[in-house]
Amino acid sequence: MTIIARRAAIGAAFALLGASVLGSRPLQAREVSAGALRISNPWTRAMRAGGTGAGFMTIRNTGTQPDRLLSGRTSAANVVELHTHIREGDVMRMRPVPTIDLPPGQEVRLVPGGLHLMLIGLTVALEQGASVPVTLVFERAGEVEIRLAVESAGARGAGHGGHGGGHGGGHRH
Repeated sequence: MTIIARRAAIGAAFALLGASVLGSRPLQAREVSAGALRISNPWTRAMRAGGTGAGFMTIRNTGTQPDRLLSGRTSAANVVELHTHIREGDVMRMRPVPTIDLPPGQEVRLVPGGLHLMLIGLTVALEQGASVPVTLVFERAGEVEIRLAVESAGARGAGHGGHGGGHGGGHRH
């Protein structure tokens, strides 16, 4: 291999490495462990900067003590709130909740139409194929960094692409 060919190959390898490190198509852990907690399949939907996004995942408490999700934060949004959906007559409304309880030996799912994170005032566009760093704050497990995989705007779950059911249709805050 000539010196020029070798330099070109090394340059291409660094370019690919840089793209994954910078977040355009990052390598992502589908499960993060923190103490007795297992956080799996964290994801969000594509959304424009300035809009409101949502974060979804499954949190399993494998321990013998309860824990609670207290809050979250990200540089990708001005505010992160914990939310749930409640039915008022024929209308589903989102409401903030102070914490999300994580009973020992149980799994809590943050899903569209249920408990979820609200990413309010997005400072960047959430582009499909990228990921969003979020720090979750737990009562016992402390601070845990996760990455929400950005799915299509109409996704219903991690890796499901555009299968309808966008966040916000028919919901009032």
